[in-house]
Amino acid sequence: MTNFRVRPALAETPAYIPGKPPAPVEGLQSYKLSSNEHHMTPLPAVLEAIADAVTSPHVYPDPSAHDLTAAIAALHEVPHDHVVVSAGASEGLSALIGITSEAGTSAVFPWPSFEMYPQVVSYVGAEKIAVPLASEGRMDLPAMLQAIREDTHLVLLCSPNNPTGAVVGQAEFDTFMEQVPEDVLVVLDEAYADFADGSEAAASIHAAEDGLDAPVDSGAALSRYPNLAVLRTFSKAHGLAGLRVGYTVAQPGIIHEMRKSIAPFSVTAPAQAGALASVAARAEIAVRAKEVGLIRDDLAARLREAGIPVPPSGGNFVWLPLGRRSQEFTDDCMAAGLAVRNLGSGVRVTVGPQEAMDRLVEVARAFIGKRA
Repeated sequence: MTNFRVRPALAETPAYIPGKPPAPVEGLQSYKLSSNEHHMTPLPAVLEAIADAVTSPHVYPDPSAHDLTAAIAALHEVPHDHVVVSAGASEGLSALIGITSEAGTSAVFPWPSFEMYPQVVSYVGAEKIAVPLASEGRMDLPAMLQAIREDTHLVLLCSPNNPTGAVVGQAEFDTFMEQVPEDVLVVLDEAYADFADGSEAAASIHAAEDGLDAPVDSGAALSRYPNLAVLRTFSKAHGLAGLRVGYTVAQPGIIHEMRKSIAPFSVTAPAQAGALASVAARAEIAVRAKEVGLIRDDLAARLREAGIPVPPSGGNFVWLPLGRRSQEFTDDCMAAGLAVRNLGSGVRVTVGPQEAMDRLVEVARAFIGKRA
């Protein structure tokens, strides 16, 4: 209970709950598999760039992140004014919601999905319209389209979806975008897109009549749909979660409004330097992402063999749809020195070192065996 005046919207705003750290277990190395962090440290060249940038903490960072913005623009083959850098994709998300939504408006998003969606939508006073996922944790785009109302200013999509790992296909995306009102902003959150290449989730996308469909090409979509904004981050595949740096690619009008909402100097000099070096090393980053993907797909296959129906994932995590037994499994993992993320309807497990994955499979087999 507060003794000062707060905005009424806070009563409907859920707090973000971070992933729990692992509990120490005697004789075992503990692993945190609850926050979708990269289990590999950044590349040596990236660490060197970060260290060099730390030597001038008395100077403000470049508020426009000019060099990093230019490198990202070149990477995506768009003009400089189509990109804005932010303190993680989360600040970009908050800015996009902030420039579109307020009391009297609504925002549509899939659920379960990234936990910050309902938090930030509620915070600005907008109404949350959470659309349940379809089979195998996929976003139900037809249902999301039907959920759009006259007061809807924003739609959030997540591909690969956190926490289920499902990837959006090009055909279903185009069908969706062609029917969304042109004045409704659609945000495609691609925080985990670097892990999706060659994944089970990408391979599982099928068009209704045309056979195998490809995942959505966000670069081509940006030039086709002016009401689209794409969110990316350096926290996942690039392994820079602790530096907080992300970016948005969109039409200049959207970027211009976002700059009013993003705090000046929010992206530190070490973050800019590390991200810039990581862009330069994107080929090596892609190789590491594929290595994570191989571990993920192997983990998913072994969990299915154990009796857990894990859907195909394109992220650096897998989803265990355990329903009411989610807390029981989470407790079993914690007892084995593994922290995983219980989201109520299921458990999300981040890809980690092989030893952690082997132990997780052992816990899963024992967990299924208890019911048998």
